[in-house]
This record gives sequence, structure tokens and C-alpha cells, in this order.
Amino acid sequence: MTIKFTGGCLCGAVRYECSAEPIAMGNCHCRDCQRATGTAYASGLLVPQSAVTITGEVKYYEVIGDSGNIVGRGFCPNCGSRLFSKPPIPEFMGIMAGSLDDPSWFRPTMDIYTASAQPWDYMNPDLPKIAKMP
Repeated sequence: MTIKFTGGCLCGAVRYECSAEPIAMGNCHCRDCQRATGTAYASGLLVPQSAVTITGEVKYYEVIGDSGNIVGRGFCPNCGSRLFSKPPIPEFMGIMAGSLDDPSWFRPTMDIYTASAQPWDYMNPDLPKIAKMP
């Protein structure tokens, strides 16, 4: 993987560029991510917020996460594509793997919130499983 990567929304109104390697990559199986994606989990990368440049307007929908902290979910207000997440730690941000221009290099290293995983979803048995976050 090259360090610099890019992505954007379905309609092209929002674009981003990241100049740092991901800190972590994984699949989140919490009910909130299931509802936000309309499927079994959300695949994403955690990156330093300072390494990301965004062009276009992003709207955020905030929820109280399982941790009790506010978590923001960023999307394009035009096409509705989910692009980002704001975790409780402000130095970091999440980028949805499906929004990458080249998602083929995405390699999840863990499954999180597996206590909420759907029984019909197949999870890679080789990935570590975290039932809930501390």
C-alpha cells in the first residue's frame, strides 16, 4: 500500500486524501454500525485526523456509542454516502473502507463488537474477535 490514499462519496461532491498509513483496520459489528450501513457490519480504517484533507460539505449525525461517548458519523448531504466517523478520541477519525478509490488494499485486522454480530454473517475465523470495547 502506498502511504497516500484517496476516496470520496458516490456523487463526487465530497473527496478526501489521507497522507498517513492507517493505525488500525477492522470490521465493527455493533448495532449502530449495522443500522448505519444496512448490513452486518461497517468496515473502516482509523487514521490521524491531522493527515486527512476533505473537500466538499460533510454532515455529521451524532449518537451515544456503547462507550457512553458521542460518536459522529459523516456522510455526503447530497448522495447520503457514509464516509467518516468521529470516535471519542479527537486526534483520530475513521474512514469507511467502501469509500476508498481503491478499496482492494483494505485488510481488516480485527472484528469488534462481535457480541452484536448477526448469526447469518460469516466472520473470518483468522481475525481476532473483541466482544465489546472496554
